[in-house]
Amino acid sequence: MVMKSPGIPDTVPLVKELVRKGVPVLSEIEFASGYTDATIIGITGSNGKTTTTMLTYHILKNGGLKVGMAGNIGDSFAKMVAEEDFEYYVLEISSFQLDGIQDFKPHISVLTNITPDYPDRYGYKFENYIASKFLITKNQKVDDYFIYDADDEVIDKWLKEHPIKSKLLPFSLAKSFGEGAYLEENKIKITTQEDTIKMMTDSLALEGQHNLKNTMAAAMVAKLVGIRKETIRECISNFQGAPHRLEKVLKIHHVQYINDSKATNVNATYYALDSVKTPMVWIVGGVDKGNEYKELMPPVREKVKAIVCLGVDNEKIKDTFGNVVDLLVETYAMEEAVKVAYKIAERGDTVLLSPACASFDLFENYEDRGNQFKNCVKNL
Repeated sequence: MVMKSPGIPDTVPLVKELVRKGVPVLSEIEFASGYTDATIIGITGSNGKTTTTMLTYHILKNGGLKVGMAGNIGDSFAKMVAEEDFEYYVLEISSFQLDGIQDFKPHISVLTNITPDYPDRYGYKFENYIASKFLITKNQKVDDYFIYDADDEVIDKWLKEHPIKSKLLPFSLAKSFGEGAYLEENKIKITTQEDTIKMMTDSLALEGQHNLKNTMAAAMVAKLVGIRKETIRECISNFQGAPHRLEKVLKIHHVQYINDSKATNVNATYYALDSVKTPMVWIVGGVDKGNEYKELMPPVREKVKAIVCLGVDNEKIKDTFGNVVDLLVETYAMEEAVKVAYKIAERGDTVLLSPACASFDLFENYEDRGNQFKNCVKNL
């Protein structure tokens, strides 16, 4: 058998030849899952999967379970299965990893949302990407669980047209359910067959509407595996959040600097722009994945006073926002971008790095981009 790196498409000649010869080409999560009887919690989605995975792990670990976190985050699942003896695994899983599964089955699967991403990988057909995300439910049975965003029209439509076997547990900011998670006044209410837990929204460590949903998903997983209510409440109030995801770096001369380098698509950046309440200097740009920036227009018009482009090719950003903001500056290195933002920002503003693009034109990866941003801010 061949274990393929998820970044390699199935269309590569070598992979096609292997398949033609009948050689199994598997993803690493498929391979590793055959060597453990642990309970698997699989978390996927276009945005929010890292935060939801980390928060779920945080609650389960503090709840006293023998739990590991792997997949698209930290160590590989295979390395962990080989070296550890955990009873639970919380796995962040990308669509690329799901493309290589056959028998992989999480007992609890979570789908945070689906927005267009990686169009080149999926033949520029959104339905191919949606189908890929739903592979997380492919092998689930009636005694398994599927936790999903009921406000997401893409997910809702797919479920109506493609029924799945597992027990559905929706979460929503707008609807209420007999079983699931929803808002009731200023409380999150989570109901499963066992009982109900309520949590005040102002007790959450994470800010923003999208993080209300991430918290609902993680807390629902925790309830399903028997974590005490007090532990769940405590953990969601002291959670630190994922690095490079709306990460507050420093406040300098009453200007807040925020590192959101992990926002590599338009939808993630929309969350960031939406969550910041002050006037903004927005650092944006990189390798465009076929982005449609127009959906960012409302928060940009409302809150962004200046745009600092950071990329080799900024034409699309300039064309979209050039006439919308008072000032747009092109830069080609992080130090230059941060210094320009520092000069523009005034007392009470926020400087937000939320690129909406991949990082490979100027950086090794989004972590490198975020770390460079933090270092440059600290050197101001």
